[in-house]
Amino acid sequence: MSDYKHRVVDDLLQKKLQAKGAVLIEGPKWCGKTTTAEEFAHSKVMLARADVKDNFKNLLEIDADVALDGTPPMLIDEWQTVPKLWDAVRYTVDARRKMGQFILTGSAVPNKEAKNEIEHSGTGRFAWLTMRPMSLFESGESKGTVSLDELFVGKDSLLEKNELTLHDIAFLICRGGWPMAVDLPEEAALEQAFDYYDAVTQEDIVRVDGIKRVSDKVQRLMRAYARNQGSQVSIATLRDDLKYNDSTAIDDNTIRDYLDALRKIFVVEDMPAWNPNIRSKTAIRTADTRYFIDPSIATAALGIGPSDLIADLNTMGFMFETMCVRDLRVYAEALNGKIYHYRDKTGLECDAVVHLRNGQYGLIEIKLGGESLINAGVKTLNQLENQIDTNRMKAPSFKMILTATGSHAYRRPDDGIFVVPIGCLRQ
Repeated sequence: MSDYKHRVVDDLLQKKLQAKGAVLIEGPKWCGKTTTAEEFAHSKVMLARADVKDNFKNLLEIDADVALDGTPPMLIDEWQTVPKLWDAVRYTVDARRKMGQFILTGSAVPNKEAKNEIEHSGTGRFAWLTMRPMSLFESGESKGTVSLDELFVGKDSLLEKNELTLHDIAFLICRGGWPMAVDLPEEAALEQAFDYYDAVTQEDIVRVDGIKRVSDKVQRLMRAYARNQGSQVSIATLRDDLKYNDSTAIDDNTIRDYLDALRKIFVVEDMPAWNPNIRSKTAIRTADTRYFIDPSIATAALGIGPSDLIADLNTMGFMFETMCVRDLRVYAEALNGKIYHYRDKTGLECDAVVHLRNGQYGLIEIKLGGESLINAGVKTLNQLENQIDTNRMKAPSFKMILTATGSHAYRRPDDGIFVVPIGCLRQ
């Protein structure tokens, strides 16, 4: 497609197709999985269409070889709607003994009953990719003049101009990284997140496993979740938040069930705790940090827009953190890395740790901007670095304050900490 916007995951998909017989791309609906897969596929079956699914399901049972006879790589979209397909693809990969045969996409994890139809795990035959909504670099808002990869290699100096304002960031938080929203006029672009929220609460959360859930309860839970973005809030705290803000209580088991359903359709993606070797005996908190996969889901759940964020910078700070986590996850995955959160019992907390497969890591504090907030972030980063036992693990490759505002990305001369507006960052 001539108007296709390059995704960070493109290079990963190409590499995995060279290394495995089949690649599974998972992620939320509307994030661009099918569009990206179509760029690489030479044939396709679109199971989102009921008539196509029914015909393909019947054909698969009659003759799997005929059903899977497309030119490779063959794209099978929304594969989880026909769970027996998994084993058929596995057997075909084994029979052909060639790489890059299939691309499977799915916007939901198969439910328990569907999993029972799957006999084999796919280990050794399948590679997995998680695709998320667009980062600012992918959507074209970030200039990409500061490379996360280059920070790991080492940079002695940095000075790059930032063009995004606080108002720009507020809009981008609420618009989200949905590909269909990127090139739309502002009002229409903002509407996409509300449409996504409506689809999740009224349809998708029921379809994921066939269990009837109450739309109103889902909406209230998502509002409570949005109010607690970037925290390690417990089920009990979410229950109390619901009771306080929405009058009607939801029991703990219902909250767990609904959150599990939201994870299955990739609406929420919590961040695991980082457990480094530290010098002191301080206990490290191991609870996951709560995040939506895109900040626009949170703003839609709360019914707020860019002007509301500007009027409430505290709330904007939490939503900005969610956007930064989204982007960092996209960039880190391209570097064979993952994103973690650090917090210990003393209250020392680091917003994001980018940890690579080779053991390198970078410490990141996320701040809207301004000298006082940046200095507070610097203090946190230095405190955490001093806690790390560098006799038992590597020292951090870099320390960074990731900001919403600021005229430039730069390296502080006194301590070497990078201050980088999100509008400059890429993988």
